[in-house]
Amino acid sequence: MPTLAQRLGYSADDRLLIINCDDLGLSHASNEGCFSAMRTGIATSASLMVPCSWARAAVVEAAATDDIGVHLTLNSEYDHYRWGPITHAPSLLDGNGGFPRTVDDAWDHADLDEVRRECRAQIERADLWGLDATHLDSHMGTLQLRPEFFDIYLDMAIEFRLPLRMAGHSAEHTAGFPFRHLAADEGVVFPDSFVYVGGVGSREAVEKVADSLRPGVTEIYIHPAIDTPELRAINGNWTARVDDLDLVSADSALASALAEHDVRLIGWRELRELMRSGG
Repeated sequence: MPTLAQRLGYSADDRLLIINCDDLGLSHASNEGCFSAMRTGIATSASLMVPCSWARAAVVEAAATDDIGVHLTLNSEYDHYRWGPITHAPSLLDGNGGFPRTVDDAWDHADLDEVRRECRAQIERADLWGLDATHLDSHMGTLQLRPEFFDIYLDMAIEFRLPLRMAGHSAEHTAGFPFRHLAADEGVVFPDSFVYVGGVGSREAVEKVADSLRPGVTEIYIHPAIDTPELRAINGNWTARVDDLDLVSADSALASALAEHDVRLIGWRELRELMRSGG
């Protein structure tokens, strides 16, 4: 069988990298950071948090050439800045309003029918706003590592014919079910490898793999933002978001390392077109 790289029109030995900007729409600072990372830096795509207050503005600012997917959102992790479901979904609300803060809380209390309606509504709202979504992924990974939640994640990919962010092979053992095989069996396209980053701040994880990428398609993700009073007020991790933007600037050490090792940068749109073509 041809490799994913070959199906995309590259050679089997090519090292292809998606650099995705998570949390587009989270704040004005995140919007500015994500668009800067893609337009003047080396990031290749972004993922939109539809329920957040700056999501609509992000879609308005987006150009037709921007590679943007939907960051399916079932959690609101900050204490003072809250966002919640765009559907009537009581089981997706915590006691203070907004989505639950933790993945475990979502897993323990969410009604699966409400999860399904909410995920579909987020994708459809992005489409209504005019976003030509290129992929799906999951905020905080909530939809990826529990079978009953993954079923919904996979169904959304099939219904909307969109490729998926997928955790790596080692995570299948932790999760206890073969999610990569299940997606492949349904014709869903996803990268060969995924670089997991715990929390916000990707520099250490990304720089560690930059000179050792294996042939095939790898996804890494960052959370870029510009330094503003708004960003500082949201949470103490603002410095990591600002550093992520610096990490992917056009003149960064990362950009030099990727060029030195002949790493080709691609976006999700290529994977989407492959999936929709049946290739």
